[in-house]
Amino acid sequence: MSSIATINNNATQAGNDKVYNPNSQLDKNAFMKLFLKQLEMQDPTNPMDTDKMLEQTAYLSTMEMNTNMQKTINTLAQTLTATNQLSTLSSIGKMADTGERYINVTDNDTKKDFELYFGDNIQSGKVQIKDKAGNIVKKFHLNPHSKGILSFEWDLKDNNANRVKSDSYEVSATYTDPNGKQETTALGAYPIESIRFENGTVYAKLGKKYIPFYLIKEIYQWQG
Repeated sequence: MSSIATINNNATQAGNDKVYNPNSQLDKNAFMKLFLKQLEMQDPTNPMDTDKMLEQTAYLSTMEMNTNMQKTINTLAQTLTATNQLSTLSSIGKMADTGERYINVTDNDTKKDFELYFGDNIQSGKVQIKDKAGNIVKKFHLNPHSKGILSFEWDLKDNNANRVKSDSYEVSATYTDPNGKQETTALGAYPIESIRFENGTVYAKLGKKYIPFYLIKEIYQWQG
């Protein structure tokens, strides 16, 4: 009698009972049913030899082990996903840095809006926009203001009122708090206000925008 492990027909018939298997695949339950049916239907004068029986029981054990392993992997994946989500939630209120210090200006742009985060109250200061060579092309003077995120609009003109060329420009600021302490800030560094989960992707709210969490290069506690 042939081994169950080699059965590849679409239907196995024993008497009036049929086991349909359109894809020619057996899970452990179907395998066990066929194995027991084979033992039941074998010729008592010519029983299945020991080697065949051991081969089929070993196959069943392998199927059981693979099934349990897959369940363990799925459980582990779900646990890791939940852990990662909890770890991202713990970042709310901390500083996130994307490392993106530049804004890109193209020929079609007429203005550029950007945001900067100030961790302390502003007594005075200035926003500087530099070209790639480090030359200051535009300055914005800062008036006294409470700490937080401030929005700016650049008309893409330099300090001489000339339209800047299409290129990338670095944005940063230096300021003094009411106690006279010097502080700096730059584009790309903002506190994480909230976390959003959408279609398997984690987003962090930085300023007015939600960005994919994986774009954050560094998370740290603000030291004012």
